[in-house]
Amino acid sequence: MTMFKTLFSPLTLGGVTVRNRIVSTGHDTVMAHDGHVTDRLIAYHEARAKGGAGLIIAQVAGIHDTARYTSHMLMANDDGCIPGYRKLAERVHAHGATLMAQLFHPGREIMETDDGTAPVAYAPSATPNSRFHVMPVALSEAMIGEIVAGYASSARRLKEAGLDGCEIVASHGYLPAQFLNRQVNHRDDRYGGSLENRTRFLSEVAGAIRAEVGDGFVIGLRISGEERDAESMAAQEVLEVCRALDQEGNLDYFHVIAGNSASLSGAIHIVPPMFYETAYVAPFAATVKAIVSKPIIVTGRINQPQIAETVLASGQADFCGMTRALIADPEMPNKAKTGRVDDIRACIACNQACIGHFHKGYPISCIQFPETGRETTLAQRKTPTTAKQNIMVVGGGPAGMKAAAVLAERGHQVTLYEASAQLGGQALLAQLLPGRAEFGGIVTNLAREMELVGVTVRRNTQVDRALIDKEKPDAVIIATGATARSPAFEGAEDAHVVTAWQVLKGEANVGGRVVIAEWKPDWIGMGVAEKLAREGRHVRLCVDGLMAGQTLPFYVRDEMVGRLHRLGVEIIPYARLYGADENTVYMQHATSGEPILLEEVDTLVLSQGHQSVTGLADELAGTGIALHVIGDALTPRTAEEAVLDGLKLATLDVFG
Repeated sequence: MTMFKTLFSPLTLGGVTVRNRIVSTGHDTVMAHDGHVTDRLIAYHEARAKGGAGLIIAQVAGIHDTARYTSHMLMANDDGCIPGYRKLAERVHAHGATLMAQLFHPGREIMETDDGTAPVAYAPSATPNSRFHVMPVALSEAMIGEIVAGYASSARRLKEAGLDGCEIVASHGYLPAQFLNRQVNHRDDRYGGSLENRTRFLSEVAGAIRAEVGDGFVIGLRISGEERDAESMAAQEVLEVCRALDQEGNLDYFHVIAGNSASLSGAIHIVPPMFYETAYVAPFAATVKAIVSKPIIVTGRINQPQIAETVLASGQADFCGMTRALIADPEMPNKAKTGRVDDIRACIACNQACIGHFHKGYPISCIQFPETGRETTLAQRKTPTTAKQNIMVVGGGPAGMKAAAVLAERGHQVTLYEASAQLGGQALLAQLLPGRAEFGGIVTNLAREMELVGVTVRRNTQVDRALIDKEKPDAVIIATGATARSPAFEGAEDAHVVTAWQVLKGEANVGGRVVIAEWKPDWIGMGVAEKLAREGRHVRLCVDGLMAGQTLPFYVRDEMVGRLHRLGVEIIPYARLYGADENTVYMQHATSGEPILLEEVDTLVLSQGHQSVTGLADELAGTGIALHVIGDALTPRTAEEAVLDGLKLATLDVFG
């Protein structure tokens, strides 16, 4: 008997019964090629179907040639898409999951083109957006008719391919939402003006799809309840639209989410980072549920089955979108259903390898579980070993823990040595920053992975040559991490200088007026700036880059910049550390070379990157011991590369 009774109860959508209430919602994977489904994309979704997800909604598919909002999206506007979708449906259905796909037109929300030139975008009116700075062309009624027909014919192709349904994407300020929003839609014809007229496009789309596919094929609508944008559609109008469409009878469910692609503030909610409460969209979903007759899916930071069960049991929604939870752990549904809750690898909403990869044009993955997105490559190499080895892993940060877990899973005898009392490395520091406590989950999750496969862990143990000679391992993996880098600069001995690490550990006496000098614009400088500002200090953050958070996932960066702005933190870009004295910090502008003087400074906080800890690796070099160096011990990077290093190493042929 499962402890999640509602979560694992079946429910019918239209003519399809879904085995449970867990949904992998539509999200771009960057695994399509030439507009078509690929084997890599199929393997990705199959892993989640096999893991027990109830409903899988494949990523957006363009319904018209003008819908190409990225260079790597799926297209459903010609019959060439059918074979790929058919293969996807067969593989997903084989594991008992329901499969649908999103139908999409971005309107003015176009990110890029195939050749890098500025796009020609079409929208209800020539109203530009503030995020991509696109000036669209107003749609003619003839083109509106083409697009409506494109939705219908695309849905027919999905049905022919064997999918169970489709979802109209009217969320996040995309084309249907642009028609609905009076601040974007300035038309004076039958598609503009009154709310009834502004709803006409969406009504025609739903009606045309239903006429094309008939009864039994599920049609859903994804809509942003709260766009959280300066030019948002009024929430009350969203409710009225849902009520009107429900009464027309063409839709089988409503999918409620938050956010708007058109602005930096609204886009954060497309994939909200850990700064936001779990299930924060559920209250609005409950409002929609109260006025419509069809089931409700809600999505937004629902990362654990306990949270989903609470949302469902309280009647706020009927299904929970748990996309990032399934990216972090494809087996999450099966684990939850069988009571293995402690074994679930919980998503920490870092956004680094999922939406962060998408924004860089790379296939998505997960920093905690790099097997995601690599189902056809690295994941297949986690095979049982044919030659068991005794392996010593030195260092209990993310790299060492992942290597140890995978090697033990493959059948090796693995002992991990950590010099301190706690596992986790720099993740223990990351979790100390404001709003980033969940980052510590990576330590909990990797430690549990090691425990489940029988890794022996020795804490408070410093490894040296003598211990290695005593234990006589077949291989030694060096994952000793890195330390804070403190470069030499003029006047360092005269100023009050501390490192970001010392601040986080409580080892520094920080004055009231602070300058932070950051070499790599990432989460450290911004996080320390927020911490010190919240403690009442005057903070200036100088970054040797284009902007604060330049290397972070967009939604994390933009949220953190907003938080710093509200706290009054001054951000100075293009600033390279040059020198300091008792009360002044001297920066050099990175391009002009001119000085930047920051006066009345009590404390200079250094966030100048990291230096690898290489002592043991240097000592063992040339001894003939089978030696492997990974993570920051190899070269300082992020937790993502550390965990991936561990996986790659553990699946090498040298470990059989």
